[in-house]
Amino acid sequence: MNDAAASVAPLRYALSFTTGTLLSREAALLAPLYVQHRKWETVRRLALDSNLLQVRTHSTGIRLVRETVKRLSVLTDDEVVLVTEVTASERNYLMWAAACRRYELIGEFAEEVLRERFLLLAPTLDHHDFDSFVRSKALWHDEVAEIKDSTLRKLRSNVFRMLKEAALLSGGGRIMPAVLSERISVALGSHTPSDLRFFPIRPMAGEVTAR
Repeated sequence: MNDAAASVAPLRYALSFTTGTLLSREAALLAPLYVQHRKWETVRRLALDSNLLQVRTHSTGIRLVRETVKRLSVLTDDEVVLVTEVTASERNYLMWAAACRRYELIGEFAEEVLRERFLLLAPTLDHHDFDSFVRSKALWHDEVAEIKDSTLRKLRSNVFRMLKEAALLSGGGRIMPAVLSERISVALGSHTPSDLRFFPIRPMAGEVTAR
C-alpha cells in the first residue's frame, strides 16, 4: 500500500466486545469508586481485591472489571458521576452510548441500521440486518472480513442482548423508541457529533450527526 492509500485507510475496528453485555450492574458498582478516586487503575485494583462484582472466579472478575472500565472510561467525568445518580433505565442508556463510543462497529450499526430503520418506519430489527451490515463493512475492513462464523455469532448475540437490556429492542425484535430523560438527552446531545444518533429517536433541534 502506498503512502497516499495508507493515509486514508480506515482505522481497525475493536472487536473485543464478547465479554459481558450492557454491564449496567457492573457500572453501577465501579462508577462510585472512580468518583471517589479518579483513577481507573485504582478502580480496577480495589474492585478485584474486594471481589466487588461478586463473581465466582478471579479470572471472570478480571475480564468483567477490565471490560466495564473500558466502557466507563469513554464517558466524561460528569457522565460517570451521572451513572451513580440515575435510574436503572437511564443507566442502561448511558451504557449503550458507552458501548457505541468504545466500539465503533456497534456505534455505526446503531446509527446506520437501528436508527435508520426507526426513522424509515421499519418496525423490526433482526440478525439478518446485522449480518448484512457486517458484510458491508468487510469490504473496507480486513479484520471484519476475517471474522470466524463463531465469533460473528457471538458478537451479534451480544449486540442484540445489549439492545434488549437497554429496552431498545423487544424480545420479538421490534424496535423500541428510546425515552430519554432531559438530563440524559443533555449529556448525550452535548457531544459533537451528538451521541443521540445511537438511539431510535427523532432528530432533535440542533443535533449534529456524524454524516
